[in-house]
Amino acid sequence: MVKRPLLLAALLSASVFSAFAQNAAQPLSFVVPYPAGGPLDTSAHLLSEGARQNLGAITVTNKPGAGGVTGVDLIAKAQPQQNLVVMGAVATHAVLPHLGKALSYDVNTDFKPLILVARVPNVLVTTKARAAELKLQNTTDLVAYIKAHPNGLKLGAAGNGSIGHIAGEMFKTLANLRISNQQYEGASAAQKALLKGEVDVVFDNLASALPLIASGELVPLAVTTLSPNIALPNVPPMNEAVPGFDVATWFGVFAPASLPDKDAQKYAEAFQAALNDPKYRSQYRKMGIAQENMRLLEFSEFVKRENRRFQFLISATKIKAG
Repeated sequence: MVKRPLLLAALLSASVFSAFAQNAAQPLSFVVPYPAGGPLDTSAHLLSEGARQNLGAITVTNKPGAGGVTGVDLIAKAQPQQNLVVMGAVATHAVLPHLGKALSYDVNTDFKPLILVARVPNVLVTTKARAAELKLQNTTDLVAYIKAHPNGLKLGAAGNGSIGHIAGEMFKTLANLRISNQQYEGASAAQKALLKGEVDVVFDNLASALPLIASGELVPLAVTTLSPNIALPNVPPMNEAVPGFDVATWFGVFAPASLPDKDAQKYAEAFQAALNDPKYRSQYRKMGIAQENMRLLEFSEFVKRENRRFQFLISATKIKAG
């Protein structure tokens, strides 16, 4: 005969498990912790559209604020049966934890990584006019100019602790350069400052830079990853001119840590199928996104490695929260 306390504990355990399982009566809500219109938002809409045949109704909700913290915290603190996932990113899950400010969530315990969506470079760009004036075609030309004219150029970045900021500080440190680093409120503001001539070069978001590169307004000097990008196959990696340079923007889907493994597997497979669907693949490629195939445990280990790497980079470049 089962004792009443043991029976009660078993029933409570089962009810908690089922409470956190997928609630078929409520649509899955896909939270994007940044404003609408950016590459994370676009990717979330594409993934949701592609995964609906396997997961049912999916709504995409933008919850920007505090550099992504506001939206991500909704998932970390999700209540039972809310059916929430979030498009987390390198900033929210690998950079912000190391900038010296306390976060409202713990990246190691509050989330279940589901799938890596994209791993893309930033691109170092200047304007067509500035490239012609300074005779800049690549990173080697830029390094030579800065060394000959210390503090003669201004480098723009999308805010303190952004990937563009980290890339800029790495560039200065590894190449031993003297160039001022101007901070703006977001990638769009930094790009506008470049086009106005307020700064000379910017480590820009690849997706937002591509249309201006295609139109000839911006000139790409390098990508920040070790390999060329599919959208800019002839633009060299910065590592070729500045050995050791490697910075990528990445983003992926995270669920609350309480999501049962069987539901995590279901979500991951549905989003992976959407990512691989030829119907959407060309749209990803326009943003410089090649399909990834990293899910669940492998993605979780990737996030841990990225945390260790950015902890080192941020410490080495002495970047602190603004």
